[in-house]
Amino acid sequence: MREDRVIALAGVFQACSLVRGLATEGKADAATVEASLASVFRIDADSATDVFGGLGGVRLGLDTLIANLDGAGRDPAVTQLCVSALRLERKLASRPAMLGQLHDGIVSVQRQVDLVGTDSANVQGRLGELYASTLSNLRPRIVVHGNPMYLGDARRVEQIRALLLAAVRAAVLWRQVGGSQWRLLLRRREYTMLARGLLARCTLDRG
Repeated sequence: MREDRVIALAGVFQACSLVRGLATEGKADAATVEASLASVFRIDADSATDVFGGLGGVRLGLDTLIANLDGAGRDPAVTQLCVSALRLERKLASRPAMLGQLHDGIVSVQRQVDLVGTDSANVQGRLGELYASTLSNLRPRIVVHGNPMYLGDARRVEQIRALLLAAVRAAVLWRQVGGSQWRLLLRRREYTMLARGLLARCTLDRG
């Protein structure tokens, strides 16, 4: 269960790190984007690992979690995005109607994913629209800072919104496996240690 919490939180960090990359550099690793977006559709997965298609699917998230909780490579912008996503999940939890709307929207997009995959521009666009019509209406909103050139590009904005949806999905998972902000504050060192172990296992699995 402790490892599940770390994996779920790493999912939040991963999606937020990808958002940061798109907003500031206009790019993000395609395979990692696909792993984060695919997690949105694995609603009934048996474990946190399965949500991301295996530990490899959340590798960037584990790296980012360690860097931010350890303090050595902390990126305040990524940390703020993660905190905002966790807060947004708390707002969402008190809105059953919106939860239902999100569920129905994800199921609807799933049919298209089965045909073309999560790297499809249409799929990412629909996820972005789903985020815009639901979660972006909650306050406080997640604010993404970056290069105006990239934030003014409609395609990247769709990707960013889709990944913010993935961040909140991971935050929901984190709560489901017993995560809380108090637990995180009190057990940062433990989370970092567990994340290092998971990252090492992930590296071994890759050979």
